[in-house]
Parts: sequence; C-alpha cells; structure tokens
Amino acid sequence: MQRKLIIGVALLSVLLFFGGGCSRSPGREVVVYAAQDQVYAEPIFREFTRLTGIAVKPVFDSEAVKTVGLANRLLAEKNHPQGDLFWGNEELRARQLRARGVFPATNGLFTFGVRTRRLVYNTNLLTQAAAPHSFSELTNAQWRGRVALAYPLFGTTATHFQALRQRWGEAGWLAWCRALTANQPLQVEGNSSVVRMVARGQAAVGMTDSDDILAAQAEGQPVATVPPHPETLIIPNAVGLVQGAPHPEAARQLLAYLQGEAVLQQLVKAGALEGAAPGAERGLSVDWDRLLTDLEPATEQLRSLFLRNTR
Repeated sequence: MQRKLIIGVALLSVLLFFGGGCSRSPGREVVVYAAQDQVYAEPIFREFTRLTGIAVKPVFDSEAVKTVGLANRLLAEKNHPQGDLFWGNEELRARQLRARGVFPATNGLFTFGVRTRRLVYNTNLLTQAAAPHSFSELTNAQWRGRVALAYPLFGTTATHFQALRQRWGEAGWLAWCRALTANQPLQVEGNSSVVRMVARGQAAVGMTDSDDILAAQAEGQPVATVPPHPETLIIPNAVGLVQGAPHPEAARQLLAYLQGEAVLQQLVKAGALEGAAPGAERGLSVDWDRLLTDLEPATEQLRSLFLRNTR
C-alpha cells in the first residue's frame, strides 16, 4: 500500500501556487465518507477548503458502527457511486472495500499515521504493575466482571479480534473468546464508552484505542495504559479513492492533503494519532489476505459468542 500519492501532491502544489487558495469556483466539491472522528476531521476539511476553494461534504456515522456502516453504504452504491473518498480510521474495512472493487486495485488505497489498540486501566484502582499486560490475561479470574470492551463485531475491536484469531489459531482464539465471555465482560457501544466506564471505576480495565485514552487523559481522567506488546494492534488511517467517483480530481487533491505533514502533526497534536509509523514495539503482524478470506466465518463465531452476552 503506497504512502504518498505523488501525482496528487503535484496537482495540489500547482493549485496552491497558481490559485493562492483564493479560488471559489462554483461546483467544486468532494464528498467524503469519514469514519475518522468528526471532532478531528472537520477542522482539517475546513482548512483544505480555505486553501483550495474545494467544498468538502463529509458523511459521518455513529461511533458504534461507523466503519461498518459506511463500508456497507459504499458497497450498496458501488454501481452508482455517491461518494468520492473514504477516510477510514482502521484498515480492515478499507482493505475489504478494495477487494470488493469499491477502490481501484492499483493506486486506490493509501495509509498514513498510526494509533494502537491498548489496555486502559483506572489508576485509582490499579497500579501499572497490578494491571494486565496482555489481552490474553483478561480471562484470568481476577478480572471477572471488571473488563469493558466495545462489541467485537464493529470497528477496531472487530479488527483486533480477527487479528488475534490469526495470531493464536482458531482453536486457541475460540478458547480465549469463550473464557472471556465466561468472565462476564461489560460490553458497550464504542471505544470511548469503554474509557468512560474505566474512568468512572465501573470497570477496572478496558480494551480500547489510544486516541480515546489520550482524550480522557487530556481531561484529567484517572486512566493510564500499559506499554505495547506482541498482542497490540497497529492501526493506520486508511484512505480510499472511490472507483467511478463523481469528483475524482478533487478527491485526489484531498487525498494528497490528508497525507501531508501538516495534517499528520495536527492529528498527533489532537491525540487522534500517535505518530507517522509504529515504534520499536510493532505489535501484531497481520496477513490481510488470509484475514479477509476468514472474515465471514470468524464474524459468525463472534456473533454467536458475544452478542448473546450483551448487557
């Protein structure tokens, strides 16, 4: 997957050089299906419009199902595309869309920046030494009824569970899932809800994303995380160009802008990303082709194990 769209960067540079960011030609717009959180995405879209004169029309969705919901919408519109660009904040659904022909097979999908799937714990209840240091530990009896997680059929939680299935093998993963459900985890709508439960002390530990932890820490909430480990999932932002999009040129220019250093630093400063690339602790190594092949049966297994145990 390419990291830079050279042609798009060149086009954007020419536009900014000759247009000075002052052009407001009518009809210049780009429709973005954005799974990135609205609070982070909207300021970026506004600045892009200020610089280029291209109006951005974003379509957001709810936290619980946003990546899946937007992906299903793109699939439904495949033969008559309404959107130009998909900005996903995780990789699995973007790769699935490319495999289904929503994005071109070549030069259709790109990534930039990373965040991670982490264990979060309440610092009033646990020290770092006492907190679990791997996801496999969450089945231990001491965490019974004390672990929060988002429904593992959606978003980054689903991707993480699928990646752990690949790491441990189907039998080991199923045993872990059954032991986890037997430990009565607190299942909630999304990753930010996980962090809120941990911050309030309703759960001691949670499975969530690094951006939600950073947001809670910025508010002074009593939460912390353990260092990355081999079960950590690295989550890049993924951006796909919709095949047959109504505004392809504007989509390429926005894609080039999203991959720029200024946007990366803005997202890092806001806590939406941790940096440009994973550090020394790289976490899970995922065979994405095999994961996509196994996606449907693994999802059915998750549905049978977890949705019947929701609260």
